[in-house]
Amino acid sequence: MKTPAYWGVSGFPISHSLTPKIFNIVGDALNLDTTNMIFIEAKNPEEFKKSIDNLDGDLWISVTSPLKHTLGKILEISEFEGVNSINQLTRIKGEWEGTNTDGYGFVNTAKYIGINPQEAILKIKGGGSTARSIAAAWSEAGGKIVPINGRRELTDGPWDKSIIEDCHADIAVDLDTEPGQINNKIMNANMTVTLSYNEHSKINEFALIMLVSQHLEAWDRLFINNTSSKLPTLDYVLERLFN
Repeated sequence: MKTPAYWGVSGFPISHSLTPKIFNIVGDALNLDTTNMIFIEAKNPEEFKKSIDNLDGDLWISVTSPLKHTLGKILEISEFEGVNSINQLTRIKGEWEGTNTDGYGFVNTAKYIGINPQEAILKIKGGGSTARSIAAAWSEAGGKIVPINGRRELTDGPWDKSIIEDCHADIAVDLDTEPGQINNKIMNANMTVTLSYNEHSKINEFALIMLVSQHLEAWDRLFINNTSSKLPTLDYVLERLFN
């Protein structure tokens, strides 16, 4: 397997990001050659493009806010219908390709903690790029969705067929809060999760499990493109993330 000249993370802020460590853990597990780590602080697509224009060679980049919903157009990358967001990028031989794995990471994490989307109702508070990605993946997995208006409303999309009226949910995700501030009573669900993490987060928190899961999805779907290489397990990466 050919490794890129660079891999890393881009967005703002990124100083707290665990992405670089995840890249190294997975790369080591696959016995990949040493790759240059890059941290690209960028608040808009123009800053991003300026930073990478002088980098020669192939790139694998994990993208975070505020770039997720803005890079596709400037890099001329097709985005998922309705999601309109990219969180993983490659530039191979000068050609850009991107995908969004946030939703797949959420679905995989729900399964990891024992929730089968095909038999479950999800409440989503918020309507930004992460919310749209989760809605798309949850709907694709056969789950039902109750949208709850937050700072942004969940727009129409391929998940429309899965929308149901408000009711008690199996799991809810509140995309408008910080860790420790979720209110499960308001969300009316068996459990409510937040996707934010910080230096005090624990290995068993939903946000960190999802972070690792969506990165492993990126390796499988984009970085190594479904090759026969065996990816490390979710548990393997989580255990080493805090060692």
